[in-house]
Amino acid sequence: MTTPVQATTPLASKKPAPKVQKEDAMWLQKEMINRNYHELATAHENGRKVSATFVPGNLNELLMCFDFARNLPETNALHNGLRKKTGKFILDAERDGHSEDVCTYVKADLGMLLNGDIGPTGEKLPKPDVLLLTYTGCFTFMKWFELVRHKYGSESVMLHVPYQGGGRITQNMLDYVVKQLKEVVIPALERISGVKFDIDRLREYMKESAKAEADLAYVLQSAKNRPSPIDGFFGAVYYIGPMFTAFRGTTEATQYYATLRKEIDQRIREKRGPITPEGELKEENFRLVVDGTPCWTSFREFWKMFYDEGAVIVASTYSKVGGVYDTFRHDPSRPLESLAEYTLTCMSNMNLPQRIDMLCDFMDEYHGDGLLISSIKACNGYSAGQLLILREVERRTGKPAAFIETDLVDPRYFSASNIKTRLESYFQMIKQKRAVAAGASRRVRA
Repeated sequence: MTTPVQATTPLASKKPAPKVQKEDAMWLQKEMINRNYHELATAHENGRKVSATFVPGNLNELLMCFDFARNLPETNALHNGLRKKTGKFILDAERDGHSEDVCTYVKADLGMLLNGDIGPTGEKLPKPDVLLLTYTGCFTFMKWFELVRHKYGSESVMLHVPYQGGGRITQNMLDYVVKQLKEVVIPALERISGVKFDIDRLREYMKESAKAEADLAYVLQSAKNRPSPIDGFFGAVYYIGPMFTAFRGTTEATQYYATLRKEIDQRIREKRGPITPEGELKEENFRLVVDGTPCWTSFREFWKMFYDEGAVIVASTYSKVGGVYDTFRHDPSRPLESLAEYTLTCMSNMNLPQRIDMLCDFMDEYHGDGLLISSIKACNGYSAGQLLILREVERRTGKPAAFIETDLVDPRYFSASNIKTRLESYFQMIKQKRAVAAGASRRVRA
């Protein structure tokens, strides 16, 4: 659920021109994430224990307190999808007995395991010493780690996070999560790692998290400008990578986001659009809000369908799956309570009315011309209720919405011609709505 890093990716594949500061940050995040894969590959020989966990609600700062090298199975599937390896992995997993209807992230991960557990950068990933599940709204996560535990024999630790069914976080919910941290998670991590928990160390990591989170929120909110200096969906996957994975809480992440913020500030001053795989977008014709995820196996082809039309995604729910930093910051003065709040406020833990409110706010605050639903075949948690979301956002905002279907990492479910046709029709619909609105405005003035 994070940033692409392979050498053939857009943005990262081009040597940055001197005046394109944004590309400097792209290179920096690529180096960071590649380095984390190398640290994982060499962890055991260097005497380090390895954890595996997921992106939404991950306790990265806490894991660092125990010196774990940190692996995230979702991002492995994502990076392998960008490298077009997941088609084979998914077929191998299905031949091993997994249904077509199983989440393709799961099958891509298990298929990688069946093929020697060679990671996205070509180095073998180690057996995890602990599987840490912070359940945040996706039941598949639990079954996924059951399967990994069965294959590896690793110990698993679960932090159960109550779902925001009522649309708010209660004190009882917070107390419940904190109690588990104190009585279950921290003791288990101490025992497995052999490192005693130091709450002051956790506070220091959280100080770094809060600084980086503020800068990331600033960057994503910069899309409120006209023209937007960023793409808040395709481009944002580069920006969220260090934050959503193994770097939140590190000085490296703080440096990365400070650098990125300066670069985006410069683009705002110069009134420049986002960088696309084929260079800077010169003309912003459409401003879209997107609910859903990219299709990683056809990432560049998918993005091109938008920037060829001058369409910029100014806000997306995908950029919030690892934390809604518009409203949340880790708080070092209340470290365990802050960890609990973070797990509870992840977008995947929000109910449908909350998601609808978020999208309507995006449409208003980011001056969106319309909403696009990118529905994912393999992700029931994300896709459930999306047609209801579409109709309600249309009703409340008066802006047109459209619906396309693809998949995370299964190339069998990406039909380029079908998606392109739907998008072209959608852009025409937006133009017609504009023309009607402009005609009505002229009549009123007359």
